Amino acid sequence: MREQEEVEIACADGYKLRGHLWRSSGASMGTVIVNPATAVLAKYYHYYARFLTENGFDTLTYDYRGIGLSRPERLRGCGFRWSDWGELDFDAAVRFAKMHDPDGSLLVVGHSFGGFLPGLAESATLVDRMLTVGAQYAWWGDYVAHKRVPLFLRWHLFMPVVTALYGYFPGRRLGWLEDMPAGVANEWSFRRARMELSHPPERRDAVLRRFAAVNAPILAVTLSDDEYAPPVAVKRGLSYYTSAERTFVHLAPEDLGHESIGHFGLFHARHADGFWKQTLSWLAEGVNPWERRSENIGTGHGKGAGHAEPASLHARCA
Repeated sequence: MREQEEVEIACADGYKLRGHLWRSSGASMGTVIVNPATAVLAKYYHYYARFLTENGFDTLTYDYRGIGLSRPERLRGCGFRWSDWGELDFDAAVRFAKMHDPDGSLLVVGHSFGGFLPGLAESATLVDRMLTVGAQYAWWGDYVAHKRVPLFLRWHLFMPVVTALYGYFPGRRLGWLEDMPAGVANEWSFRRARMELSHPPERRDAVLRRFAAVNAPILAVTLSDDEYAPPVAVKRGLSYYTSAERTFVHLAPEDLGHESIGHFGLFHARHADGFWKQTLSWLAEGVNPWERRSENIGTGHGKGAGHAEPASLHARCA
């Protein structure tokens, strides 16, 4: 694997994140920040980061607070929340990336919740373009219908009970991803259909304003066999980015030459010659490689002009 530099990223509240900066093998076309899924280690995306460096991008990978290299000695009582990953951690990653390359393009690849959380950060207005994969915020009512009950029982009933017993969620011991701080696990478990309602009342307007301030074009990819992020879940998340040009892409595994892929599969190295290569046209030039599988679901008033927000999605989510 290509040599990478270990980095420390200072957050506004003083917490230090750990990650890696991967430098392009040639002249850089910009810096890509890779946002992991919930309770997934940043090293899961290292092969994709290496691929990006080989194709002209500097790349920043990092673990959110409470996860992997950014985990404290003790998770119990740490007080970390899911929203901190956007408001503090991603915000710090953006500022770090801009210090690394002040004049270059700033791009984001976000997986699952990592594709939704940029709107929580004030510095997200500095992002030039985003690619999201299975991005949603895990409201149980959006899970694919035939898996909704078992997923609800796992993540929204069993997880909060175990978290209450241990003081954190022992995911690694259970073989369910990584351990999570109690605040992260509980925000997931008790997430409401309207994202802002999961925040204290006095903070809700500010959260919505931060999402509305983001004007980076978003290409949002999901797969037909992704049980966590069916189209309704991805579109629900995208609906908060009211100033951004948003394009929804719905692929089947067969479109990428595979029988099944699921929620996590696109970051496996077997996709290097397929999906990974296709992402380069969006990251480098803003060209959608899946035009025939795409739907423009709203162009905001930022980087582009077009039609308005889909009618009253938030009203239907209440």
